[in-house]
This record gives sequence, structure tokens and C-alpha cells, in this order.
Amino acid sequence: MTHEALRPEFRRLIDEHAPVRQLGTGFTFTEGPIWHPADQYLLFSDMPGDVRRRWDKSGVREITRPSNKGNGLTYDPDLNLIICEHATSSLVRLRPDGRREVLASHFEGRELNSPNDVCVRSDGSIYFSDPFYGRVPHYGVERPRQLGWQGVFRLRPGQVGGDPQLLVERYLFSMPNGLCFSPDETRLYVNDTEQCNIRVFDVKNDGTLGNGRLFASGIRDMLKPGVPDGMKCDAEGNVWLTAPGGLWVYNAAGQLIGKVSIPELPAANLHWGGSDWRTLFVCACTSLYAVETKVGPRNEPFMRAQAIPTRQVSDRNATPRNGNDSLTLEPSRCALVIQDMQNDVVMDGGAFASSGSPQHCREQNAIENVKRLAERCRALGIPVIHVWFQVPDGARGMTQNAPLFEGVLDARAMVAGTWGAEPVPGLEAKPGDHVVSKMRMSAWEGTNLETILKAEGRDVIIETGAWTNMSIEHTARTGADKGYVMVIPEDGCSTMNADWHRASIDYAMRNVAAVTTTAEVLRALDRR
Repeated sequence: MTHEALRPEFRRLIDEHAPVRQLGTGFTFTEGPIWHPADQYLLFSDMPGDVRRRWDKSGVREITRPSNKGNGLTYDPDLNLIICEHATSSLVRLRPDGRREVLASHFEGRELNSPNDVCVRSDGSIYFSDPFYGRVPHYGVERPRQLGWQGVFRLRPGQVGGDPQLLVERYLFSMPNGLCFSPDETRLYVNDTEQCNIRVFDVKNDGTLGNGRLFASGIRDMLKPGVPDGMKCDAEGNVWLTAPGGLWVYNAAGQLIGKVSIPELPAANLHWGGSDWRTLFVCACTSLYAVETKVGPRNEPFMRAQAIPTRQVSDRNATPRNGNDSLTLEPSRCALVIQDMQNDVVMDGGAFASSGSPQHCREQNAIENVKRLAERCRALGIPVIHVWFQVPDGARGMTQNAPLFEGVLDARAMVAGTWGAEPVPGLEAKPGDHVVSKMRMSAWEGTNLETILKAEGRDVIIETGAWTNMSIEHTARTGADKGYVMVIPEDGCSTMNADWHRASIDYAMRNVAAVTTTAEVLRALDRR
């Protein structure tokens, strides 16, 4: 199936010949796909069938029946499921233990129409559309409407019950449907299924909306079924919309740049997922589809839950904070990298002992701290990856383009098969560990590190080793550029002296990694 590039920039987002895979079929009408970032599965709704289903690598299975004819789904930052229920005219929160809370059901004493789609802002406020589809046969439960108009609403952070905040003029929309934030959350897009358009609003500091204007119009095709319905914003600010023929993609200026063809019409909603957030899942009528893209979604708050540390330690001594400001790690997403912990680098008698590195390694207690991390990671099934700097005798094949590499040659250091290149006592590779060999500072350069990470399905890297301001920092910078979450337990790293260590930890590293401590990483791994 060929997709249609209307502007060259579309080709940066998806291959024109990217195949669209059918993951499941035989449903009534699919909607509301949402990806669980920690447990790696997709939930989606079947409104007329009154069921919620789950897709993972094992296939599709039912999760909830009846589902109150649920439609749009998302997660809050704590990974509680937020559900738009057609049958109850309610927006509800479902906690992992099964507790159900009604977040909104009425406005000014009247029932909402039927919450349809929902998104969450970083401050915890919840925005939702409220057309009356849930009050018509097939898609909901037929019953009279109480409001008489269709709005867009907001729940303030922490709000449970009470009237939601009406954000737009009551009669602006005929059928408000899909809605999504721009990547920086300064704009909210809302489409209208009947008017076949998208409006965009500026999001004010207090969360209300202003400066509403038309973003795109004329979203119709007399020859192909499909209307504006589900809508998402990608990481670059492009808006992806279900529309005639599949998905229509607009750039941030409102220009239609391309169309993604879906085999079954009409398409109803979409969401990115997968281990790298590059699989676009599409709910289309009776089936669930997937297509690989070159771009991922805007970084929604729930995507950081259980995967990305919730804070970076900012005090000079990296003392863990109390309260809710704590590190959170999901073991299934993590890998431990132990880099350059070799005799020549950090041991007395090594080729670089005169630099002061053995002394600073002892001051940091780095070997013991890394050993504790490695033991705990192995127990949790977290891959342990040793990265060793190794050169052949005479350093053949290693270019001498920098003083560091000249020093390796002059000192006859890190020669494979010698004592100097061996790992320090206590940090030898154990059965099941991975070993990566390199001849550069960065663990990524010329190695198979990323191949291992992809095979293991890991995107959060706990990086340890030597030297902090060289190999550790270079690897962290590149890892961040590649989209990995880099976690640096600063007492699991060392260099030539405390000043160089602190300069890296307190400045450069803060911009590319979550800086923490060994003790906090261990607590975070067990905080599940």
C-alpha cells in the first residue's frame, strides 16, 4: 500500500511504502487505542460491542466486558486508566487495583452528553470533548440529551467530581471529537466531525483556552469514507488525524503534507506505541492495524511513568530527596552499563595510575558500588553490559587523532590479553552478561551496544564506570541524542580527581542524564 506525500517533509515522518499490518479483526467498531509504557501492551475500545481489549505480542484478548461502552482512553501520570464512558455519560478513572472513580458526569446539574476523547496536560489537568454519540443507537445507549449543546471541558489538577470547566463557547462546535496538545502544550487542537475542520487554541497559564482560530478545514472526500475523529500530535508538532482514506497529516502551519492509507475504512483513532514509540496503531472499523513511522508522539506525561526518572538530583552532594520527588525505574526497561572498569584505568600499577585515578576510584567507592548494582540487576533480570577498551598490541587500527589515544599507545595500555585490559577484581563478566569491545571514548562508537539494547528491548541505561568526564560523559551525551534515558549514579563513576568529576557531574551531565546515587537507583529498582 502506497501512502501519499503531498510535501517533501512527509517523507521524514513515514516511508511512502511502509506496510500496514492487521493485528486483529472481527470486532464491531474499534476506538481509543492507548499504549502502556511500562508493560508494553495496547488497550483499545469496542463501543458497540461493549468490550475493552488488549493487544500484545501474544495477540488480542478481552479485558473488560461490559465496559459501559467506553470510547477514548488515556493514562494519567500515575498510569491510572482514564476512560470516556458513553453509557454513563461519565469520565472515569480506573486504578490498577480495580477501583473506579467518577471524575466528571454533570455540568450545571445536567448530565454530560457522552465524553468522547481525552488528553492529560503535564500539570495533571484533564481535557475532554463531549459530543452526543453515546446517546445514539449502536455507539451508545439511546436516550434524550440534557445539555442541548456540545462542549470541550477541563478538570483541574486533582479534581474528582463537581462541574468540569467549560473551555469554549457553548455552540462553537457541532460535534467536538478528537483533541491533542502541541509538544510544548502551548496549543490545544480540537476537531469537529460534522464541520469537518480542526480548530486550534492557545493554552493560557491557568489552563484555559484563548485565541481560537481555524487550523484546517474541508476535511472530506466524496469518494472515500471517513471523517475527522481521532487526532494526535507527533514529537515535531505535526498533527495526525483520522480522515477519508486513512490518516491525514498536517504540519504546524496547518498545511496538509501527506496521507497514510489504511486498508479498512473508516479509521477512527490512532496512537503511537512499541518499545521505541515508533509503531503507530490505528483503530479502523472492525480491525486493529499498525504501521511503522520515523517519528514518535509528543511526550505525554504518562509516557514518562515507570520508565523515565521523575527527577534529577540537583544538590551538589546528590542527596536523594524525600516525599514524592523520587527516582522511579521500571526494571523491564533498564540495562546496566559498566564502562572501562579495567586495571589500567583505575587500579594501582595500571598504565594510568599516575593520573590519580586509582585514588579517586577508592574515594568514590566506585568498584563496590558498581558491584552492588550489578548483583541487584542480575537478580532482577536486568542485562549487565561490560564495555571494555581493548586494543591489539601496538594499537593497530586505533587512530591517533587525540591526546587520549596517543596516551594509550605511549603507555602500551589496554592491550587485549594483558593484565591492564582485564576487568578489576569484583567486576568480571558473569554468565549471561554482555561484553562490548571498543577503541573510542564513547561506548556507542564502532560497537554493537545498540544492537544488544534493541535485542533486549531496553531504553533506560544506568551508566557506571570510568572516567566520568570522558567515557561516561561522552556515552551519556550520545545516548541522550539517540533517545535513551541515561541514569548516572555519580558514586558509581570516577575519574582522575574530584574536581574533574564534579565539573562533569554538576554541569554537562545535568543536561543529558538523570544524576543520582547508587543507593537511590537500588531503591528505585525495588520500588515497584
